[in-house]
Amino acid sequence: MSAEQQGVRPTRQVTAWRPKVRGVVEVFHAHFTEYAYPMHVHDTWTLLVVDDGAVRYDLERHEHGTPHDTVSLLPPHVPHNGSPVTAEGFRKRVVYLDSTRLGEELIGAAVDGPDLRDPLLRHRVGQLHTALGRPGDELEAESRLTLVAERLRTHLLPRPGSTRAGLSGTDGSDGTGAVPAAPPPDPRRAAGLARSLRELLDERLTAGLALDEAAALLHAHPAHLVRAFSAAYGIAPHQYLMSRRVDRARRLLLDGTPAGDVAATTGFYDQSHLTRHFRRLVGVPPGRYARTARGGR
Repeated sequence: MSAEQQGVRPTRQVTAWRPKVRGVVEVFHAHFTEYAYPMHVHDTWTLLVVDDGAVRYDLERHEHGTPHDTVSLLPPHVPHNGSPVTAEGFRKRVVYLDSTRLGEELIGAAVDGPDLRDPLLRHRVGQLHTALGRPGDELEAESRLTLVAERLRTHLLPRPGSTRAGLSGTDGSDGTGAVPAAPPPDPRRAAGLARSLRELLDERLTAGLALDEAAALLHAHPAHLVRAFSAAYGIAPHQYLMSRRVDRARRLLLDGTPAGDVAATTGFYDQSHLTRHFRRLVGVPPGRYARTARGGR
């Protein structure tokens, strides 16, 4: 029975954009009821979560599904389709990734097991989508994508001494069975990396710093940088950068600089970007902060 026959209005709603984050070809959010994808291929990796409803699809002549707690990873160049399971349809969020994030050596494992039940991975993918939807938060998006890609590789690459890919135990470093994709640096090197990254962020406070650029300058894996910095200072690199920018914004506001000028001077994407982070860290928007401060002199 069709959606119309059941009193459900057919829906096709989509939002798509291409953020300024290396490796991300496209972000695609959709709500479909009756629409079914025919067999097709992409030249990118398809990282998919379904928020409402469910999708059934065929990949390499095998049928798969996407329950709510699943992250699906469809490899490039492999035909697949997709259709809603019920008349209510589905809501999905997709990130299309190029081979700089996930290599083609992982395609076989992804074909064998595209649907990954991993609560931490699911949570991180949600955080990634949030960051990708906010212009000016590219460092956060890069950091979150780096950790997502690392965990995906953990699922797909075989454990040492095993021919099986994926997470199968509960003895991982984060309590969910994960095994690091690469060994972390020794503690002394990690501390040095954290200090060096902090110095770079301080130097690029206004201009900003891409995680890949920092990794190249410091000769370290991006995931190691994020982990080393977070362990050393208790916050992620993007949180440190935004905190420093808000501190500078507070001083400028107290000096009487208009909020619109403050945003550009301190490296925020626009005034709304400044307002969002300022409110989160200070508790009030910039304009109110400035008025209250001047009135209290």
